Amino acid sequence: MEPVRLWWLLLIPALVAFYLFLVNRKRKRNDRIARSMFDLVIPRDRTWLRHVAVGLSILSLLTLTVAYAKPKGEVSVPRERATIVVTIDVSLSMEATDVQPNRLDAAKAAAEDFVNALPPKFNVAIVSFAGTATTLVPPTQDRGAATAAIQSLQPKASTAIGEGIYTSLAALAQVPPDPGDPNSVAPARIVLLSDGKTQIGRPSDEAAQTASAQKVPIYTIAYGTPDGYIDIGGRREPVPVDRAELARVSRISGGTAYTATSAGQLKDVYRDIGSSVGTEKVDKEVTSRYAGFGLAFAILAAFGMISLGARWP
Repeated sequence: MEPVRLWWLLLIPALVAFYLFLVNRKRKRNDRIARSMFDLVIPRDRTWLRHVAVGLSILSLLTLTVAYAKPKGEVSVPRERATIVVTIDVSLSMEATDVQPNRLDAAKAAAEDFVNALPPKFNVAIVSFAGTATTLVPPTQDRGAATAAIQSLQPKASTAIGEGIYTSLAALAQVPPDPGDPNSVAPARIVLLSDGKTQIGRPSDEAAQTASAQKVPIYTIAYGTPDGYIDIGGRREPVPVDRAELARVSRISGGTAYTATSAGQLKDVYRDIGSSVGTEKVDKEVTSRYAGFGLAFAILAAFGMISLGARWP
């Protein structure tokens, strides 16, 4: 925060050079003159300790100079406001029982816990998609309405991940203004859970690019196992998870890709996402951290000098 003060760091190489000059001169004179007072204090077998003490002193000076320049670092602090769109795939493949009791019911339970754990001032929207996408609940702080919408989810035919993203972005346009600051725009995130790949509708890659342009990262969750299947007319139809498409969506949008193969893992994923979207990185002065390092180096250097002084003849 005070970068001009870092110019004092130029003293350090000058001091190191001066110290090396003195050491070299002393070494040359050692055989020609009587032992100096410094030699009496520091016996030859303890010379290494002098170098260590000097090195620690230099490190102390370096860290204290950085502290003098008021360094800053990123720290995580709770967000006051944000909008989270929970977007859930309700295609027929979500009836697969490789996750007990089935993918959709386990997803609904985990999504409810996720919504209820979000900070109270966060707006939450619920979007479902199969062959088409629907905004079930526009952005609201009413957790009861959000969880009721999640509980009402029913499986439908086909999968349109791209449409789910576009509908989620449209839902963000309905965010109510902050009464305390109507002109502010709260950060937004989409949390999209799916087990398949796009079968219909606009490409998910294009939707992810639109989300990126609007600065809305998408956190994707590829849910299920490679061995999942559903029964169609007495015939087993494999429904393996397509992780590649969802990973691509998250990468393009600037979000994070997750995978979950069980109800327990899904809850862990939602918990991790919750801690991520619930905090933000802000700059904060961290002078005390560097001052502490400087003090520690100074104390160690002092111990070294005391140890040398204790050897005074």
